[in-house]
Amino acid sequence: MKAAAEQNRRSFWLKQLHQWHWISAAISLVGMLLFAITGFTLNHAGSIEAEPKVVSRKATLPPELIAELASGPTEGKRPLPIKVETWLDKAVDADIARRVGEWSDAEVYLALTRPGGDAWIAIDRETGAVEHEKTTRGSISLLNDLHKGRNTGKAWSWFIDIFAGACVIFTVTGLILLQFHARGRPMTWPLTAAGLAIPLLIIILFVHL
Repeated sequence: MKAAAEQNRRSFWLKQLHQWHWISAAISLVGMLLFAITGFTLNHAGSIEAEPKVVSRKATLPPELIAELASGPTEGKRPLPIKVETWLDKAVDADIARRVGEWSDAEVYLALTRPGGDAWIAIDRETGAVEHEKTTRGSISLLNDLHKGRNTGKAWSWFIDIFAGACVIFTVTGLILLQFHARGRPMTWPLTAAGLAIPLLIIILFVHL
């Protein structure tokens, strides 16, 4: 009777662990593949050449929008007026999306940081002259910045957090499943210990901390 209860309890937990293990694996599968590939590209970033592509555009604000800027502050940080944003999006293909600009007497400057590149826009408040420069460093640079969460916004930041949580569940349930099956697999713990010892030894012996 006791043995049967023990077996039922073991079966219950095995079922739960397998379920959480495969669900977390499914959720994190694509993200894990992406982060594994970009881990390699980041490790060899110096060997992977990228040819930056720079696009520069110029335009001039119409008088009514120059007046909109004139009513703004002479210092500090704040977004551009909506009408100015809309006009710039069409005129110089600048995706401003309520970015905060640096205001001064002479100009408004916006740093339009983005993954895989960079961009900026400067507007002369007196003449309405607009300068916009956009730099693209290629798909590898884009993927590397996604890996690091560099200039990717809140939605991607949330994705990384959820992905990290799924990976924790995947690895912890995997570790417990190893414990359940270790008796029939003698190499379980030596291999697990090697997975800990190898990076630890490399850090101790070869990494200057």
